[in-house]
Amino acid sequence: MATPQVLHTVSEMTVLRERLTSEGKTLALVPTMGALHEGHLALVTRARELADVVVVSIFVNPLQFGAGEDFDRYPRTLEADVAALTDRAEFVFAPDVDEVYPDRVGGPAVPAHFAGPIGETFEGASRPGHFDGVLTVVARLFDIVKPDVAVFGQKDAQQVFLVRSMIEKASLPIRFEVLETIREADGLALSSRNRYLSEEERAAALALPHALLAAAREAHHANAGAVREVGRSVFENYPLVRLDYLDLVDPTNFQSVSDDYQGPATVVVAAVVGTTRLIDTENLERLHA
Repeated sequence: MATPQVLHTVSEMTVLRERLTSEGKTLALVPTMGALHEGHLALVTRARELADVVVVSIFVNPLQFGAGEDFDRYPRTLEADVAALTDRAEFVFAPDVDEVYPDRVGGPAVPAHFAGPIGETFEGASRPGHFDGVLTVVARLFDIVKPDVAVFGQKDAQQVFLVRSMIEKASLPIRFEVLETIREADGLALSSRNRYLSEEERAAALALPHALLAAAREAHHANAGAVREVGRSVFENYPLVRLDYLDLVDPTNFQSVSDDYQGPATVVVAAVVGTTRLIDTENLERLHA
């Protein structure tokens, strides 16, 4: 392999998909919004293990940004992203908005896929319509690229749950692969938004992984209510960080668990550091009543 070939149109992507099908080759898709970091590259490495050809999509989706969010300033670094994918992926699919949403007139298209009640909780409660936009673009990318495999990161746990549900409900012939969160040496989850953080804010952002670690330790001997309290209490030591939510959900339905719940759980957390919103997650093998 060498530098990936960049495709900008749906017709180019369709021709590629038809050629690969005729050659009997499988295709893995890694959907991204660009500003690639080592977490993204780990997804690409996993995709390479699962298919003959890897396509990385780079598209900053306007539908998943609400009013006042960072759509306009979200980093767009296509040239650097393509360079980072050298010898890792064969193709980059980097369409503009009109290619992805050809029917929109004068603004973002009305989402065609709805996340339902789960999409209105946690991130969806703080960012109304966010997951409708996410599912709309993911469904559109699946329809254009027609991947055999799709690779996502676990950090966006609610997104992972909803995309998996969409695939299952639509009986899409796609293998859905989820890779655990990639972290810095000090535990901070890799994110394209980390580049917004000042040095002081970067240090404060450790509140998120520290809270997850505290919750995971408490889960060895306490119930869900105590685990929640311990995780939330960590943020009292970080005045630069405003906690949005920290909760425990049942991974089978993504609903908040009761204090006496027993079984596996996922800790989900979101906080604003300075002006930057960060999320993180941790899977717990078992909670005890």
